[in-house]
Amino acid sequence: MAADLSAIRARAARRAMPPDTPPDLPVMDLAETTAFLDREFPQMHHGGRSLYLEAVGPLSARMRLDHHERHLRPGGTVSGPAMMGLADIALYAAILANIGPVALAVTTNLSFNFLRKPGATGLVAEARLLKLGRRLAVGEVLITAPGSNDLVCHATGTYSIPPDR
Repeated sequence: MAADLSAIRARAARRAMPPDTPPDLPVMDLAETTAFLDREFPQMHHGGRSLYLEAVGPLSARMRLDHHERHLRPGGTVSGPAMMGLADIALYAAILANIGPVALAVTTNLSFNFLRKPGATGLVAEARLLKLGRRLAVGEVLITAPGSNDLVCHATGTYSIPPDR
């Protein structure tokens, strides 16, 4: 595994760009990003796997939250905390895929607008980075129900990236 991380870090170093200039492609692919999340954050699957990283791309990621009773609140809809967690991890995955395996990149701000009740269903989060600098990453997440274009939640977030990545 150490050789895999070394290769990823080497690719990241080759792709280093001036501040605020996004890379052309992600540094880590879907399998590498998923493996990193599963290894470094196994707690995200506590109670059973329901989060699935479906895609990573230039400055983007897509994550799915499968329906489970533990995500519901009274009234039969997905809870705010479940949507918050989905948005946070989707944005973090987009950052990781584009800067490489940096476990200590941390959330510094998250803001949510809950737009409509999704009901008792799974959700899809489309994360997009608006700025990817040396020290900060800023992005937004659009959350919808599968097969729908109606926004359930809109989130924005800022993450601090450690200087010695």
